[in-house]
Order: sequence, then C-alpha cells, then structure tokens
Amino acid sequence: MKNICVVVGARPNFVKVAPLIRAIEHSEQGVYTLVYAGCDDDPTLESTLFEDLQMPRPDVFLGVGSSSLNEITSQVMARFDAFLDEHPVDVVIVVDDLASTMAAAIVAKKRGLTLAHLVAGTRSFDMKMPKEVNRLVIDALSDILFTAGVRSNSVATREQAEGSTTYMVGNILMDSLRFCQPRLRKPDIDVEEGKYLVFTINRRALLSDPEKLSQLLQAIVTSAGDTPIIAPLRDEARQAIEHSLLTIDHYAANKVQCSIVNDKRSMVNDKRSMFNGQCSMVNVQSPMSYLEFGWLTAHARGIITDSGNVAEEATFNGVPCITLNSYTEHQETVTQGTNVLVGEDSERLAQAVSQMVGGQWKSGSLPDRWDGRTAERIVKILID
Repeated sequence: MKNICVVVGARPNFVKVAPLIRAIEHSEQGVYTLVYAGCDDDPTLESTLFEDLQMPRPDVFLGVGSSSLNEITSQVMARFDAFLDEHPVDVVIVVDDLASTMAAAIVAKKRGLTLAHLVAGTRSFDMKMPKEVNRLVIDALSDILFTAGVRSNSVATREQAEGSTTYMVGNILMDSLRFCQPRLRKPDIDVEEGKYLVFTINRRALLSDPEKLSQLLQAIVTSAGDTPIIAPLRDEARQAIEHSLLTIDHYAANKVQCSIVNDKRSMVNDKRSMFNGQCSMVNVQSPMSYLEFGWLTAHARGIITDSGNVAEEATFNGVPCITLNSYTEHQETVTQGTNVLVGEDSERLAQAVSQMVGGQWKSGSLPDRWDGRTAERIVKILID
C-alpha cells in the first residue's frame, strides 16, 4: 500500500488535485494525506470550493500566511519537515510552481522520499520571475515529472536529472472541467449567453503598475463597444481595477464618462463607461464559486485574462481568449487552442478585443490527452 502525500500551496491547486484525490480513493493500493501550506481560515478557500469539486478539505494545514516568498519558503520547510516526523509517507507529490511547492520539494528530497512534480516542464525562460526559479528547482529535484503537453514534456525530458523519469500524462485541469461540467450553474447576474466578455487579472506586475493597467483597461473598454464586461476579482485586483477605471474617468474629463458597475454586495452606484461614443459595461463582481465561474467562462463571447488556467479552460470550451502576457506555460493553448498572447501591448489588445466581439476569431481544437483521464495515469504510475 503506497502512502501518498499531496501538497497544495494555493486555491487554484485544489482544482488540479481534486481528480487526483478521487483516483487515489478509487485505487485499492494507495492512501493519501492532503496537506495545505496555508491556514484553515484562508478566505480564498470559500465553503463551496470543496463541495463544488466534490473533494474533502485538507487533512493538514501548515498555517503559513506570510506574503514574503522567503518567509513562506522557510516556514513551509520547517513545518512540513515537522509533519513528516510524525507522518511517514512513501511519495510526496507537489503541485505547480509556488514558493511553498518548492519548499516542500526540498524537504522531501532531503529526506530521501520519492518526489513527483505536477505539472512539470513549464517554462517562461524569464529568470526574473520567482516562479521560473521555483520550476527549475522543483523539476531538478523530482524523481517523477508529470507533464501536460508535448512542449513541456520535451523540456522536462531534456532537463531531467539522472534517475528521474518524465511522463506525459496530459492536462489534469481537464479532468476537473469534464467532471464538473454537468453541474455548472449560472451566477446570479444579468447576462445573456454569448453576449458578454469575462475579464480576470491577478499578476502582481500588472496590478502594481497603475499607468499600464489604465492603458490596458481603456483598450478593452474602447474596443468592447456595447458588449458587457464581467470582472470577478479578489481583494487586491479589485481595488487596483476600480482605481484604474476611476483614473480613466479622470483623464477622460468632459469628453467621456468612465465608471464601474459593481455587484449588489459592494453597494457602489451603478454607472456606465463611454469611449468614442460607444457604451461598455464594466461589471466588477466579487469572487464566484468554482461552478459559477466555470459557467460564466464557458458561455462567454470571449475572455481576457492573465491566468494560464483560465486560458486552458477557454481552449477546452472553445471560447476565444486573450492572454495579457508575452508567454504561456501551455503553448498548445495558442498553437491548437483559442488563446492569443498580446503581452502588455494596449494596441494589440484593442485589435484583439475588436476581433473577439466582431466574431473574427480562430477556431481551436483539443490538445492531446485533454481527455479527463490524467489522474488515472498519474495514480497508476505512482502505485506501480
């Protein structure tokens, strides 16, 4: 019987490990412990998340709540090491590329445990990004590298250490999407299928640059015309977007009026944004449940985001997607899917949004092994 420890560092990771947990539970040769680096009262872990994903809450919370990457690394290392003193395991599987993921990987390797990385081989080739450093360290330490696509598989195979093994198991995010698709539910907002855009943003480099953010927002609103824009955002992102929209209003002065349409919970006056004689609604929403957000993105005319996960979901749903970045960890969303990279270029963004609302978008196809069976492959490999 294999004892598998699954380490999760942030909310998006749960979407990827949910099918893995189910696959282990269905196996007769494996048991698991789910460890979360954060606190049990983490506000990003809304009560509906685990119900939506039909998975249990973590067995263990390490209780690390710092925002400093170095503090996160040191605290997770100390607390995960103490956890392993009391709970022997055979395999540690770490998810994605966070500081907490790297910290757990280091501890596992120092203890001589079998270390597996999901998802391995993703690269931006930008060493100024902390996550790129994390990816390199985790992949170098891992005994088993689980990759999602051909490009990442090539990278992982080329870089793998002696004694490591790379497996292209497919995109585990698709396992969750396929599993949850029949249960998606429409959020309590007034939208008509296929007649709105979804906007999400989370990257700190963009949120901390008000001038750049205002330029990008103006490009979106101007080009969207009368197509409503729904923006479900969390705390820091919400504040930055609302401030930038008000900044656009200030620059527009008497020629144009710019404002925000907030959801009912925020108690902010409803207004409209107007550019070049056209009207566009920017509806800033509080965070939605996983199933509600899944419905919103699956039925949108298009999506504008800086999230790789959201871009992958768009490719799965065949929904046009614009990514506010110059690279993507999953290149197949661009080469085969519906995703287009515009970087932080407001002119390219405006052109892409115009094409999106005008119905002039490339068609996409599902990449290899986006079949919903990734978790099964992973568990078979771990147990064998």
